[in-house]
Amino acid sequence: VYRGSVKDFPGFDASQDAEALYNAMKGFGSDKEAILDLITSRSNKQRVEICQAYKSLYGKDLIADLKYELTGKFERLIVSLMRPPAYSDAKEIKDAIAGIGTDEKCLIEILASRTNQEIHNLAAAYKDAYERDLETDIVGDTSGHFKKMLVVLLQGTREEDDVVSEDLVEQDAKDLLEAGELKWGTDEAQFIYILGRRSKQHLRLVFDEYLKISGKPIERSIRGELSGDFEKLMLAVVKCIRSTAEYFAERLYKAMKGLGTRDNTLIRIMVSRSEIDMLDIREVFRTKYEKSLYNMIKEDTSGEYKKALLKLCGGDDDAAGEFFPEAAQVAYRMWELSAVAKVELRGTVQPAGGFNDDGDAQVLRKAMKGLGTDEGAIIEVVTQRSNAQRQQILKAYKAHYGRDLMADLKSELSGSLAKLILGLMLTPAQYDAKQLRKAVEGAGTDESVLIEIMATRNNREIAAINEAYQEAYHKRLEEDLSSDTSGHLKRILVSLALGNRDEGPENLTQAHEDAKKLADVSSNDSSDSLETRFLSILCTRSYPHLRRVFQEFIKMTNHDVEHAIRKRMSGDVRDAFLAIVRSVKNKPAFFADKLYKSMKGAGTDERTLTRIMISRSEIDLLNIRGEFIDLFDKSLHHMIEKDTSGDYRKALLALCGGED
Repeated sequence: VYRGSVKDFPGFDASQDAEALYNAMKGFGSDKEAILDLITSRSNKQRVEICQAYKSLYGKDLIADLKYELTGKFERLIVSLMRPPAYSDAKEIKDAIAGIGTDEKCLIEILASRTNQEIHNLAAAYKDAYERDLETDIVGDTSGHFKKMLVVLLQGTREEDDVVSEDLVEQDAKDLLEAGELKWGTDEAQFIYILGRRSKQHLRLVFDEYLKISGKPIERSIRGELSGDFEKLMLAVVKCIRSTAEYFAERLYKAMKGLGTRDNTLIRIMVSRSEIDMLDIREVFRTKYEKSLYNMIKEDTSGEYKKALLKLCGGDDDAAGEFFPEAAQVAYRMWELSAVAKVELRGTVQPAGGFNDDGDAQVLRKAMKGLGTDEGAIIEVVTQRSNAQRQQILKAYKAHYGRDLMADLKSELSGSLAKLILGLMLTPAQYDAKQLRKAVEGAGTDESVLIEIMATRNNREIAAINEAYQEAYHKRLEEDLSSDTSGHLKRILVSLALGNRDEGPENLTQAHEDAKKLADVSSNDSSDSLETRFLSILCTRSYPHLRRVFQEFIKMTNHDVEHAIRKRMSGDVRDAFLAIVRSVKNKPAFFADKLYKSMKGAGTDERTLTRIMISRSEIDLLNIRGEFIDLFDKSLHHMIEKDTSGDYRKALLALCGGED
């Protein structure tokens, strides 16, 4: 099936079109509208014929005339459309390596994403247009492993057979693991050979196998093991192997998001993919960024340039608001992988070796005695001990000085640092209980905190929270949740507060039934029953079972369950169900996303930042760091550093551990 957005124009007549363009450029000023309408509605093959007809009719070069008549980005876009794809690529690469400095991003994008045939055509076009050898020019302009991988890609010899050998898949996955993670130093040649030569089909299975045996996606290992342009190139290769459409959707999104637009990238992709996979790119874009490519171009560009880009885009997917089969497949694979990946959860805070509770108590007392406070010493002790050790320090302090350490810390510290240090001194259950209490106390309720805690804690944690809550506030948690929330949210929270989620493995027959219940929109009961059905399944079934339910759900509806929740619910109820689904899917990624949102943009949501850093430090903060860098292309450490200051920052970074 053809997945491009630009098709051959029916009843095409090259001479007639050439004449129309000639007239549009004749005289004073040019009719840009006519030019753009004509050129964007012809296929590349037809445009090339128009160039020839123009030359025979007028003895002039159409591209030269267009360059003369048009200006700026619009000119670049139109002229780019007039060249055959291979010549367009050749020109982009020539521009990327000409002059001072090299545009590595352009080299990476073109060489990582083109098929063998496209690479061969590109090399031939380059030779024809510039009478130079493409490989020689690239070798002269790049260096190191980056250069070697580019040369491998330039050969255009990636295997193309779909027959995959299981043994070789396992061997390749093992070789990659041994070349990177398990080795002191990295064997780049292995990465280059396997990622540069094997077929796409084969490598997709290698990536799945790699995740199984190492517990992390290959992308994360590449980020950890390689660096610079070589790392960027290898990540691009992996992305294109997983899904070329997704790679381009992401490049387009990044070209437009934030301030300013990277027009070169935007033009290059819109032109080069318009007759290949623009429809797929649009679908992935719509799913991934919850807005259509069409709308993003519309908001981000202007004038004739915008009109031409929108014609190349072809249509607006927001109108339909529909979910697509490709996207459903991507979502399905994700649930499948979330079920098999053996992820070992690891916190960043370990028990200190050679621990001496009385010694620590003395250090803390000294830091607080007399004038001024030695915050550094307090941070050093508190962040580098496990929670169990901190509890022992509390006792030792009282035994040694007859004083209450919590009260002393409270009077000596202030602001965000005080909240962080005092939070670390509580047991996890006491800390959660306190956050829940704060969320329901006083005027207004902070539902997002209730949802975050209740949706992500396991049975054992919930039981401990209930106990700590009762002890601290002489009330049952369930009562406070009940009196402070209402409707479906209240019922969800009350159900979660029982902490009796099933803990067994999946049950396939049951999973099928459950998925049917969730998918059944048409049942004639009032809309009330939809939330109830979701509640009875999402709040009670085990995680492994829910993963299976969500897979079955996609099979039945072609939608990911998140999409369905967003579409059919709103407000806190929607947020609560989404939090549960995301916890099941990938809890560290759920927290990574919350941490990112707490810091991005203007101002920092310190409450959320503090709460998550404290509550995850001994559970899965290392995993959260890994997800953070995968999702946002920057490390958590770096973001905390940029976004906070003073002793608060120092303490957070100590909890965060290393720079990724």
